[in-house]
Amino acid sequence: MLVRLSIQNYAIIDTLEISFSPQLNIITGETGAGKSIIVGALGLVLGDRADTSVSYNKEQKCVVEALFHPADPKKTKAFLQTNELDEGDDLVLRREISPAGKTRAFINDTPVNLSQLRELSQLLVDLHQQFDTLELGESGFQREVLDALAGQWEAVTAYQKVYNQWQQVRHELTGLKEKQSAFQKEYDYNQFQYQELEDARFQENELEEAETELNMLTHAEGIRQTLDGVNQVLQEGESPVVQQLRSLQHQLQGYAEMLPGLPALLTRLQSAYVEVQDIADELERIGNKVQVDPRRMEELNERMSLGYRLLKKHGVKTTAELIQIRQELEGKLGAVLQLGDQIKEKEKEVVESEARAQQLAKSLSAARKKQIKPLEEKVNQMLAQVGMPNARLKVEMKTGTLQLNGFDEVDFLFDANKSQQFLPVGKVASGGELSRLMLCIKSQVARSMNLPTLIFDEIDTGISGEAARQVGIIMKDLAIARQVISITHQPQIAGKADRHFFVYKEIKGDAVRTSVKELSMDERITAIAKMLSGEKPTAAAMENAREMVGN
Repeated sequence: MLVRLSIQNYAIIDTLEISFSPQLNIITGETGAGKSIIVGALGLVLGDRADTSVSYNKEQKCVVEALFHPADPKKTKAFLQTNELDEGDDLVLRREISPAGKTRAFINDTPVNLSQLRELSQLLVDLHQQFDTLELGESGFQREVLDALAGQWEAVTAYQKVYNQWQQVRHELTGLKEKQSAFQKEYDYNQFQYQELEDARFQENELEEAETELNMLTHAEGIRQTLDGVNQVLQEGESPVVQQLRSLQHQLQGYAEMLPGLPALLTRLQSAYVEVQDIADELERIGNKVQVDPRRMEELNERMSLGYRLLKKHGVKTTAELIQIRQELEGKLGAVLQLGDQIKEKEKEVVESEARAQQLAKSLSAARKKQIKPLEEKVNQMLAQVGMPNARLKVEMKTGTLQLNGFDEVDFLFDANKSQQFLPVGKVASGGELSRLMLCIKSQVARSMNLPTLIFDEIDTGISGEAARQVGIIMKDLAIARQVISITHQPQIAGKADRHFFVYKEIKGDAVRTSVKELSMDERITAIAKMLSGEKPTAAAMENAREMVGN
């Protein structure tokens, strides 16, 4: 419940603080005194969009703060934990507007964004203002009434989870089909490209190695002659290098013991002899491999011609890149086949998730249907109570397509004069009728679930007399189990208050300010008498007011 509301520098309010009763709170005052300003300030702290021009003193900060005892501590605790906010038995919501027009919001002194503030506010307050009766004509609100009466918020949440999963797999299926369609358009071309590379079957570095081999074969004769010439010098000529090294070694050998450094040089000379002999043998081996092979040259030329053509076609430079393109094309071709399997699997998921959603939607629908007749009976009974004995509410529910809240299309139909011509409530009910109808419906919803603080801003518009008294009785009954705050012009409703606040204007210096005071019993009687008969109440009005308060 709302324990306290503090307002500073808002509109024509300088400083204001109101402590509310946990039951029925009534706010009265002359037209223009500032009653709706108080509701506006409360709306600001609950997350409404801020008008940065509301500060009366443009040089000071506007601050609105509300202290709450949560009606549902478990839900508010879960919200605080989810958003990493400080926990406590009380909740303090604050909204500030700086002189520069910058707004900030706080929950338990921790800065938050507006969406967080609004989410928490929905757990704390149900604010009904004059124009909220337009909700009665909205199918969403009408369906929510039935869900509230059926107590199936968790069931609705469970259904919505399944519905969203269904929508997700449908979206994924559409994406797969679009992808398949795009791949299919390129399939023949990709198949041709792939087959061309597959037939070529180039191995890693094949073109680079073929170019090297072809270059060697092209110059094979010259290479062979050169290798043979070098080999001739090393070991086969008139004076081969190998034999000369051996001869030199023998010549020096006889003096090895006479000269200290000579053995080491002989060792090195022996190593040179072995190395040159090995080089000569390797040159001979390599030379034996170098053969002029016209057939091999023709094969290499054909492979390289094919390779260069494919390199140019695909705009690449290496064999590795051609192999990568072949692999990518193979992947695309395989993906078309895989997509077909994926689509079949996804179609199965769509059918299964839709079936689950349909089943849960049927359950929601059945629960809603059970609430229609009791709602009609109770609301029609209350309509007679609030001065509309000939008015009737009829709830019509049709089956439509599967949507986020099920497949039910709910319409509240209204007949004000027993004409049996039921039409959509928003088209035929007057403002006063809509207000009383909304009160009747909300009172039923409040009895079925733990609604937060109910705030009614002039919901009694267009009624008076006995109808107003009955509205007061309904509000009083509602306030037994929950906090109700109502702004009213009706003395019959004001007489039911557990706590009565009077809003008035006063002149402070050169400025007009709005103030609020809690009325004592005698002040209440006087205020209600003035509502009955004017600024100077008669004795009869005073007696009537005393009776209203007493009852």
